[in-house]
Amino acid sequence: MDSITQAALGASIAGLVAGKTLGRSVLLTGALLATLPDLDVVIDYGTAVANFTQHRGFSHSLFVLAPLSLLFATLLWRWRPNLGFQRWLLLTALVLMTHPLLDTFTTYGTQLFWPVGRPLAISSIFIIDPLYTLPLLAGCLAFLVRPPALRAITAGLFLSTGYLGWSFAAQQVITERVQPALAEAGLSDARLLVQPMPFNTVLWRATAITDQQRVEIVTGFLDHGAPLTLEYFPRQPKLANSVSQLPETRRLEWFTRGFLDYRATNGKITATDVRLGIPGAHPFSFVLAYEQDGRLTPADGERAPRPAINTGALPLLWARTTGAIPVLCLASLATPAIGEEC
Repeated sequence: MDSITQAALGASIAGLVAGKTLGRSVLLTGALLATLPDLDVVIDYGTAVANFTQHRGFSHSLFVLAPLSLLFATLLWRWRPNLGFQRWLLLTALVLMTHPLLDTFTTYGTQLFWPVGRPLAISSIFIIDPLYTLPLLAGCLAFLVRPPALRAITAGLFLSTGYLGWSFAAQQVITERVQPALAEAGLSDARLLVQPMPFNTVLWRATAITDQQRVEIVTGFLDHGAPLTLEYFPRQPKLANSVSQLPETRRLEWFTRGFLDYRATNGKITATDVRLGIPGAHPFSFVLAYEQDGRLTPADGERAPRPAINTGALPLLWARTTGAIPVLCLASLATPAIGEEC
């Protein structure tokens, strides 16, 4: 999740655990602790691919955060012994470990058990969702106005956690909705990713992928029974095979579980993470190799320029979310011609 949300969650937990003893200052302590795992973004791992795939790595591992919680609890207990070591340990452990657990509900991928296993991604909530964050912020604000405001803090945590549970239940409903349409299209064996569209859990995007093609479905809870529209995007398996042995390619395939789109443009072979963003406006593309006269030269994994999102699409995206329009072609969101029939 975004930094504001993580800080609000950490502050809320700290306020609930130690608000009566430490007062307003505990909110800042919780917020700062909650932002620590994301400081891995300042580390340069050498290439853009490495930076992309190692974010939410060791700093989000429970194997790392557990002893780190003990260390911080010891230091904070010596600073403010009036709270007691056990309460400090409870505070630091909850704040630090809920950070990666929350991140796991997003699509990016969190290496919760680094250095073993693949990144985990439940994909039931967008990385920024105001309906999750606002109850936490409201509880913290109430605490600042009239500490310790334990009822407000508790209510904020209860509502945000309930919303997270709703997002998971909603994902299952949407999954059951799209599976028959995919089966009818001969895609019952395709790898499937179901995730919410930006900033909400009302409108959802389902991505089914095979070696030959990718299919996108947008459907929501306010569609009023409108039939599903399948949008097809061809893939290039030969191009993917040509770079499949490159270390950067293998790393991206591992991190994204194969949800990549390969393209050859102006002598550059790129791989784009199609999980993140929306078709036509995916933020993470990487140059894997250069092609000239049929020969491939490995690249250094640099990041390709990020495509611009057509801001004129935002009103139509909102209209699609509310069910005011039944169809919105995802491929057109990065171009001036939007809202056309798929």
